[in-house]
Amino acid sequence: MERNAAYLRYTWFILVMVFVVILAGGVVRMTQSGIGCPDWPTCFGRWVPPTNANQLPADYEKYLKQQDIDHTFNVYHTWVEYINRLLGALLGIFILIHTCWSFARFWKTNKTIVFVSVVMLLAVGFQGWLGKKVVDANLAVVKVTIHMMVALFIAALPLIIISRLKQNSIPTNKMLKGLVVITLVLVLMQIVLGTAVREQTDEIGAALNYTHRNIWIKRMGDEFLIHRSFSMIVVAACIFLFWNTYIIPGFRAHAFAILVLMLVAFALGLTLYFMKMPALAQPLHLLFASILAISLFSFRLQMK
Repeated sequence: MERNAAYLRYTWFILVMVFVVILAGGVVRMTQSGIGCPDWPTCFGRWVPPTNANQLPADYEKYLKQQDIDHTFNVYHTWVEYINRLLGALLGIFILIHTCWSFARFWKTNKTIVFVSVVMLLAVGFQGWLGKKVVDANLAVVKVTIHMMVALFIAALPLIIISRLKQNSIPTNKMLKGLVVITLVLVLMQIVLGTAVREQTDEIGAALNYTHRNIWIKRMGDEFLIHRSFSMIVVAACIFLFWNTYIIPGFRAHAFAILVLMLVAFALGLTLYFMKMPALAQPLHLLFASILAISLFSFRLQMK
């Protein structure tokens, strides 16, 4: 275990970086900066985006006219989106280093770890390509949802590696395993529903020039009502899971963590509903829901 300590720490670092990128993506949506760079992988045809309108290329309209946005340059939106892209690129580099390290360290002793690391590298490459498709489609809701699910898939892979190295599984019964899986599926379904609500929020916000947040909720459609109602099922499932696992010493800390994550995500949802959609609560709501999903996956890995 000591020989693998540095590798384990780096794998945990990769997991944290995935959530940093997820949060950065949420900030992009929060600030309506999703098309701040209307082309990909460059930004207005440049590798380093402009800082003022005078630096735009002469043919910059060819980038903007493809998008359903105001045809003006906004340096704030451009750099928010660009920083998000840089973080995604850094994550890819960090995962490439992880894959090389995995080959060097485990090729002869544990090829499963090497395989998972390679899959993680391929997944982050696919995520980069999908990011281009999201830009090309002007943030089409289906592609945004897939983008989110791939991010969660990438976040799950370091946990598989950590679980195989630590080998600290605790014997349990099929009922508890099934309960964790069901709760995880419910949380993932809620996240998917949330991306549809987020898309509708963007449409309503754009129609109102991102003002009058107090009436955004009133204009929501069926997607929001389903998302709101389904949250009660998720809350009930998490509480039921906690009730059945906190009494087991080896599961206690994990059970409490899942309960707290659920309560925070739920509280942020209530904040969005009752406090006129404060912008900061949007990425935080997504972040804690994502951490909850990955924590449930980690909980299942802990069960032997």
